[in-house]
Formats: sequence, structure tokens, C-alpha cells
Amino acid sequence: MSGVENDPSIKIVKEGAKVMDDFKPDLIIGVGGGSPIDAAKAMWIFYEYPEFTFEEAAKPFNLPELRQKSKFIAITTTSGTATEVTSFSVITDNETGVKYPIADYNITPDIAIVDTNLVHTMPKELVANTGMDALTHAIEACVSNASNPITDALAMKSIEMICENLVKSYNSEENPRKEMHLAQCLAGMSFSNAILGIVHSMAHKTGKVFNIPHGLANAIYLSQVIQFNAKTASHIYADIAKRLGLQGNNDEELTTSLVNVVKQLRKDMNMANSLQEFGVSEDVFIENLQSISETAVKDPCTGTNPREISVEEMKELFRAVYYGKDVNF
Repeated sequence: MSGVENDPSIKIVKEGAKVMDDFKPDLIIGVGGGSPIDAAKAMWIFYEYPEFTFEEAAKPFNLPELRQKSKFIAITTTSGTATEVTSFSVITDNETGVKYPIADYNITPDIAIVDTNLVHTMPKELVANTGMDALTHAIEACVSNASNPITDALAMKSIEMICENLVKSYNSEENPRKEMHLAQCLAGMSFSNAILGIVHSMAHKTGKVFNIPHGLANAIYLSQVIQFNAKTASHIYADIAKRLGLQGNNDEELTTSLVNVVKQLRKDMNMANSLQEFGVSEDVFIENLQSISETAVKDPCTGTNPREISVEEMKELFRAVYYGKDVNF
């Protein structure tokens, strides 16, 4: 079916599952960017188990065994989410505005088709947002407390490729556009096993509330989250910086160099540097600060962040990303 909206909703998932139930396919093909493929994954769940509840599906690694009725192929046409190789699907509850990540290896597609010829016509804003999403995936996978040498290898190579090719891809260079499509897939294979961190926790809980694209939210939050996590993960950020050839005499200086790379990427691709600059009003931000902080702390991705965070610390972090201030707590 067509008509999947950005940030696919529970409603569209249930409608798609009904279409599948009527047609009874033995093969489901999801084509497009993160939203249609994520929606198709969730439709697949409720096609196979119509009585299963969304509340149960939203519990991490709680799905019943799929492939009782159908298998799944994903064909990605954007270079960021890597949902074609991951065990995640993010679905929005339009009544509450909260994004729920469904996490379960059952929904990893059976086959992923990553065709670099499908991304030549991506608009520049989409290139920027999806590319920064991929960079966030790779960096968060590196510092995740569930990382391992295999996920590190995938993530590090992805980071190198993204930093080399993203701005060139944004400027419509053909080969860098292809390289970005491969790099985002490497990042996806990494974070599907290492999981993520609080950049994604924050983005999941603010996308609908502030009407901000997921990749742009990640781009805005990433620099301050690196600063926050540096208390426990500066040695890993320093390793990333060294592999990128950045300058610094110690872990702290190298981490600062990495933060500056993130800031420069935003500048080079004309991206907002703060929620305030993006256009979120101060009144709306303050009104929602407590709720987004509480729900972000409870997000499944928070559990693999390298530094624990309280609700009060999350509020301070959100204030930093709203006003575009550096983090030093």
C-alpha cells in the first residue's frame, strides 16, 4: 500500500495490517525511506498476529516468532535510517505525540537491497538529515555499553566514510552519494547489534512534539550529547577523532575536535544549530520540558548510553540543545 506518512502512526500500521490480512501475502516488500519500511515492518507484526497489542510490541525484544505467514524484503531509497538491516521500527502515537521504537531481531528483514542508483535524486535537505542520522547511529554505536569489536569496526568505517562524503553528497556529487548509501548501511548493522544512546532517546520523544525531522533532531542534539558523555567515554570519542585525523594533545582536546566536526557539518549543510534556531518557541519548549525529559530517560536507547542520566540532568541537556549552549556538567 502507499500513503505512509512521515513518522508512521499506529493508525496507518493497523490499516496496512488489514490490507495484508485481506490479501494474505507470503512475501512483503517495503520500499522507500525509513518511514515506509518501518511502517511495513510493524504492519507485518500485526498481519501475522492480529490480536497482538501495540503495548506489547513496544516492549523491547518481546515479539512472537514472525515468518509464520510471510517473509520480508526491504529496498531502501534514502541514506540514513538503515532500517533495511536493523531490528528496529519507530512508530508514532499521534494521540500522545510519542515515538515508540519497536526493537526485536524478528523484524530484521530477510533480504536487504541497497542499490546506490536509487539515491541520485534525493533532495539536499533529505541528504543532510539522513546523513546526520547515519553519523549519529555510528557514533552512538561506538560508545554504547553493548558495543563489541565487530560493531566497532562497522561503526568506525561508517564514520570515516560519512565524514569524507556527506557534504560532497549534499552538494550532489555522484560517487559520494553512492558512498553515503553504503556508509549508512554499515552504521545500521553496527547499531542494530550495539543499540544506541540518548541522542536517539531525545529525538524519539521530541520529533512529533516539536515537529522536527528525526535526522535534524539528531544533528542538533549530537554535539551536546558527546560533551555530556565525555565524562565516561572521552577515550572512545578520542579514538574516533584520531581515526579522522583530527588534532588534539589528549582525550579532552580530541573530543572537542570531534564536537567541532559535528558543528561544522551542520554549518556546511545549512542546518539549525539549536531547537530555538529551528523555530521551536520558548513557551512550547518550557511547557513540554518536563514530559520530554521524563520520557527520554525511559526510552529503551537510554539503557545503552555510556553515561547514566537523571531526569534533572536530561532537562539541563535539553536546555543546552534548545539554546545552543555547550554542556559542562
